[in-house]
Amino acid sequence: MTTRQAVIGFAGWALLVILTAMSGILSPPGSWYAALQKPPFTPPDLAFPIVWTLLYALMTVSVFLVWRKTTLLGGLPTLLPFVAQLGANGLWSILFFQWHRPDLALVDLIILWALILLTILRFHRVRPLAAWLLAPYLAWVTLAGYLNIGIIVLNGPAPPG
Repeated sequence: MTTRQAVIGFAGWALLVILTAMSGILSPPGSWYAALQKPPFTPPDLAFPIVWTLLYALMTVSVFLVWRKTTLLGGLPTLLPFVAQLGANGLWSILFFQWHRPDLALVDLIILWALILLTILRFHRVRPLAAWLLAPYLAWVTLAGYLNIGIIVLNGPAPPG
């Protein structure tokens, strides 16, 4: 792979991850979220954009490391769960913040968690470092699951919004 191909590949993966991040940017928490009762250990609001920026950067590096070691068709089974988890990631913000449906968001989050785990397992076969770079993401989504469940318990499955 030439340097030019690597740069284009990295830019492509970065763009895909940025498009996913846009769903969160375009779905801000707003007053509905502020009014919800939240479970203990909910991080401060400022933590979310900081953590997500770091996680999206780690995702981009991770997928790039794996992509560089695979061929297009041979890498498809390895890279497909990564792309699928990006879709589930972006959908969560819409379900939770736009539709005000933490119940549906939780279903999406369970699927997202499983897809991240599958991605980690597949990436580990190709490039163990790439898998480890996704470990903080899995941990954060686990925390998000706790928060999502807590919000449902404290506010109901579809709080008025």
